[in-house]
Amino acid sequence: MSNNYGVNKYKQTSVTTASRGQVLLMLYEGAIRFTKLAIEGVKKNDRVQKGTYIVKVQDIVNELSLSLNHEVGGDISKELDRLYNYIIEQLTEANVKNDAKPLEVILKLLETLHDGWKVAVDQYSKTEEK
Repeated sequence: MSNNYGVNKYKQTSVTTASRGQVLLMLYEGAIRFTKLAIEGVKKNDRVQKGTYIVKVQDIVNELSLSLNHEVGGDISKELDRLYNYIIEQLTEANVKNDAKPLEVILKLLETLHDGWKVAVDQYSKTEEK
């Protein structure tokens, strides 16, 4: 039990001390991990696993959507919001139809978004160091 406590404390500390960009990347990484687990659940016909991880991805995507600042983000923010809504729709379809295909599409989208944000966060970090 103490080992789990240490791991949980480490995770909590890493989130509370992370920059906004790092938190964003952590959210995407979590969504990617949970999407893979949901795909695995579909393939094993484990509806509990599938449903559990789809809900986790939905929670993360909803958080990403809520964090958008449309005043600052402009068109990019609006496009991300539309993309997040599409992801939520695909998650619902995957859950209802017990189909891995929408989850595989979502996985590719999340990985692409993560990679793009990683480049942006890395570039921003470099300019902050100067």
